[in-house]
Amino acid sequence: MKHLDDLFALEDKVALVTGASSVLGSEAARALAKAGANIGLVARRKERIDSVAAELTQLGVRCCAAPADVTVEEEIRGALDRVEAELGPIEILVNGAGIAPLGRAERHSTEKWDTALAVNLSAVFSLSQLVGRRMIERGRGGRIIMLSSVIGQGANPVHRSVSYAASKGGLNNLTRQLAIEWAQHQITVNAIAPAYFPTEMTIDPEIGEVRKDQRERMETFTPMGRLGRLGEIESAILFLAAPASSYVTGVILPIDGGWCAW
Repeated sequence: MKHLDDLFALEDKVALVTGASSVLGSEAARALAKAGANIGLVARRKERIDSVAAELTQLGVRCCAAPADVTVEEEIRGALDRVEAELGPIEILVNGAGIAPLGRAERHSTEKWDTALAVNLSAVFSLSQLVGRRMIERGRGGRIIMLSSVIGQGANPVHRSVSYAASKGGLNNLTRQLAIEWAQHQITVNAIAPAYFPTEMTIDPEIGEVRKDQRERMETFTPMGRLGRLGEIESAILFLAAPASSYVTGVILPIDGGWCAW
């Protein structure tokens, strides 16, 4: 097991995870905590990140729940300062906050478009820039991981989500651009691109599960013939955050049951 620790252990590292109240955001935080990282949790829903923090502390790590809206720079600066004051310098950033407004392209409102790009792209750049500056000033490198989507690499055959598709496509190229600019500072910048998982974005709240017709379409476009399962992004997050992955940057890693292999 010591060999695995040499590759993946994150003891005494500090990770900040945005969107930590969501299913995939909290899963990313859980993966990092299992490897020993202390976790800063950022999301608007305070009660949810408090609950996640309580769970993660049972793993023997320290947590700081810092409620903030990622689109409000004053709030996100305050959250960063709070996390670093309580836990120490941020060495791993996971940009997990995201929304997916729905609506046919010809009827998609400017408000939906602007909101999707503000959360899924502009806020990610702002937060990456703020954390990236601190990493550069400290001179010890770091890890930045984006939660993108397979819809960032192709159109959505299930939902009408033009603003989401555009924002995730932009996020993928933001990942690549930051990767090449910050490589000289030993900061790796990568993204994971999940296909469909049962999350708040896909579950119909009226029935408590993914609608049958949508699930069937999702499964049709997935060679494995099923949705993702909880826990199946953890190893990818851990790999990209790991000390031994210092030569991996600019990668968009699909976690998609073969979706992108068609």
